Amino acid sequence: MTSPKPAAGAALPSFAATRLDGSSMTFEGTNGKWFLLVVYRGKHCGRCKKYLNKLEAMQGQWRDAGFDILVVSGDPIEKAKSDVEEFGWTFDIACDLSEADMRKLGLYVSDPLTPDETDRRFAEPGVFCLRPDNTVQIAAISNGPSARPDLDELLDGMAFTIEHDKPARGMA
Repeated sequence: MTSPKPAAGAALPSFAATRLDGSSMTFEGTNGKWFLLVVYRGKHCGRCKKYLNKLEAMQGQWRDAGFDILVVSGDPIEKAKSDVEEFGWTFDIACDLSEADMRKLGLYVSDPLTPDETDRRFAEPGVFCLRPDNTVQIAAISNGPSARPDLDELLDGMAFTIEHDKPARGMA
């Protein structure tokens, strides 16, 4: 079952997750800043680790371009904390994204292929660049781990978009 995708130029739906300190959070907007939201599959995904390691290395560039960053998955807090400890990620990270919120964000949801992969349904990758008014500038939603926007290209494109005040595309 697929869900409607967030519309370009429309507000991203709010969603709830858990911070690594165990507190609840609700994402309801960008607080007037540009925002990079990355949804990753979870601890079981090696491609996610590679992608998030690259994001960690580029984090300063994204922040210099004016972006706040949040990374989120459907993993339980123990798995998310384990990854942060292993890889040393310093960006904001949240977990326990519910299947209902995955669908609200228009993400593809998969069942594990084996019990060794993971023990619950999980979101496939999603990357959202949000304008300061919380509207979707870029929505890159994948149905599998191998298709995600290149972070260098995305940052370059977003810097151009901001510099030239380009509107969201794909609204027709």
